[in-house]
Amino acid sequence: MSPAAGSRKPATTRPAPARRKPADAGAGDAPLADVLEAVPFACAAFARDTGTLVAANTRFAKDLGALPGHAHRDALLASLYGDATGDARGEEVRAPDSGRWYALHWRELDSGGRALSLLTAVDISERIEALDSHKSQQEKLLFTSRLMSVGEMAATLAHELNQPLAAIVNYLNGSLRLVDQAGGPVQVERALLAARTQAEHASAVIGRVREFVRAREPRRDAQDLPVIVDTVLELLRLEAERQQLRVELALAPQLPQVYADRVMIEQVLLNLVKNAIEAMREVAAAQRGLRIEARVNLDGEIEVRVCDRGPGLSQAQSEQLFSPFYTTKTDGLGIGLAICRSIIEYHEGRLFFEARDGGGSVFGFTLPSPDRRM
Repeated sequence: MSPAAGSRKPATTRPAPARRKPADAGAGDAPLADVLEAVPFACAAFARDTGTLVAANTRFAKDLGALPGHAHRDALLASLYGDATGDARGEEVRAPDSGRWYALHWRELDSGGRALSLLTAVDISERIEALDSHKSQQEKLLFTSRLMSVGEMAATLAHELNQPLAAIVNYLNGSLRLVDQAGGPVQVERALLAARTQAEHASAVIGRVREFVRAREPRRDAQDLPVIVDTVLELLRLEAERQQLRVELALAPQLPQVYADRVMIEQVLLNLVKNAIEAMREVAAAQRGLRIEARVNLDGEIEVRVCDRGPGLSQAQSEQLFSPFYTTKTDGLGIGLAICRSIIEYHEGRLFFEARDGGGSVFGFTLPSPDRRM
């Protein structure tokens, strides 16, 4: 053996390189609560067999922790989908305590030998509000489009009716002169005067419709409410007599004047009274009764109420009464009350509905007095 060979050191054995773990394997070593805390949405893990809450992040506690039974999967879902919420859209639910919307996502998870169900609740309130706002804008655009068509028809009718009404007034004036010259019966003269008054009123209404369509500023000034009520009742006197309808007035003494456009308020009151008469058409004649009240309410406004003894309205009907194009009549357009509300709101008042004690309905509106107008 050569010296070189004898002096060679024994070979050293290098340890085999350790096998590298997958990059995500370390996540299983972290506590489940720490993992959930890293999720930017409300997140919780429930035991798959019992449904009890195992772990949750701070966002879950903040958003859903106040719900009854939030510590149990089934109880939590009952709270989110139950009657208390009043609204749910599939996997999108509204929390009853905060009113905020959440999209629920469920995933199965095995962690530390436990079978879990992982819930993620993403707050989508802003998206829901944006969608609802968009829907509302679409409905308003549709309403505006249809209302413009109605306005165009109203303008055409007003133009076409204006000339015949002017001719009718002229004929009535001529007939009155002839009756006066001939010394005709007083009853004929009264009938002609009443007919002329109605024709002049119709002409005034048509003139105001044309102004309204052209978006001119209505003429508001101090008006006597009893005069407006008397005018409306006179217009509907024959119809009330045909329906064998008892009309009762309950106007507070020394009622202040209202600050209003007279013709527009007459049209509102006329519409409400006509609706009341129609509502009692199927009621026994002995039970038909119309009551018009007016008083100063606690806010210092003049409040007018039209009370009928009709069948009344259901809860669902009352909630949609003032919606455009909603009607309970078979031949109605559904724009009468919507227009009335617009007129009253222009006058800085409010239009309202109430169920009447003993059966029937109450439709009312408020108006400011000249010294309290805004």
